[in-house]
Amino acid sequence: MDIILSNSSGKPIYEQIAEQIKEQIMAGELAAGDALPSMRLLARDLRISVITTKRAYEELEREGFLDNVPGKGCFVAPQNRELLREAQLRKVEEKLSQAVDEARKGAFSLEELHELLDILYKGDEL
Repeated sequence: MDIILSNSSGKPIYEQIAEQIKEQIMAGELAAGDALPSMRLLARDLRISVITTKRAYEELEREGFLDNVPGKGCFVAPQNRELLREAQLRKVEEKLSQAVDEARKGAFSLEELHELLDILYKGDEL
């Protein structure tokens, strides 16, 4: 499990951890039932406080992404695929709204925006 922390992010470290774990779950990199590193191990690997990893895991558990099994550890909870897709759709809508705002500022036409989106979306296929 790869987690990269940024001191210049502006987000608290526990949020960075929780967000990256959520992204890995939504991307299918972490599947239901997968064990996460213990809070102590993750804290040691990231060189942060155990309290910080505990807070990240608690947030993920509260949001339904993790199950904490006393004495055994934290595991990826079974996910509702539709809810995961909806969460991802919200992220895409937010980014596209920002892109549309920028396109309007630059006086780009809708056709130019469509063309750019097609190019970016199919970029790996070209």
